[in-house]
Amino acid sequence: MLPEGEDLNEWIAVNTVDFFNQINMLYGTITEFCTEASCPVMSAGPRYEYHWADGTNIKKPIKCSAPKYIDYLMTWVQDQLDDETLFPSKIGVPFPKNFMSVAKTILKRLFRVYAHIYHQHFDSVMQLQEEAHLNTSFKHFIFFVQEFNLIDRRELAPLQELIEKLGSKDR
Repeated sequence: MLPEGEDLNEWIAVNTVDFFNQINMLYGTITEFCTEASCPVMSAGPRYEYHWADGTNIKKPIKCSAPKYIDYLMTWVQDQLDDETLFPSKIGVPFPKNFMSVAKTILKRLFRVYAHIYHQHFDSVMQLQEEAHLNTSFKHFIFFVQEFNLIDRRELAPLQELIEKLGSKDR
């Protein structure tokens, strides 16, 4: 729910930055397990494969390893967050008309990192005893994107079962 008196764009921007930082930190703990050899393609289980394109430097989607894809992704997101015309840091500076569409793209792509971690590296997460952190972060992320309808339901398919479990525990 949008806090009373809060601007929707501002709320989405602040949370997008938080999710980016959380995912960056969580992925950082398993980078030794996510290598070119162990993850030659960016995937979320056998049915979902992701190809990278940023629309600027790489216009046509390319197939690449998960670590390469995630590196491209995190660099691209950081560039978006650092762009004052997209994510203004000064109070009173308006968000651009395309802000919501950029935020949705960022969140959709960040979801793919969660999906990759859950599908390909959950054993490592368990060994590191980080599953509570991952689950809490992901649950907050999912509730947020669902509350504000920020990711198309079809994009969430790789983790649909988990999303349903997380939702049912609160009922």
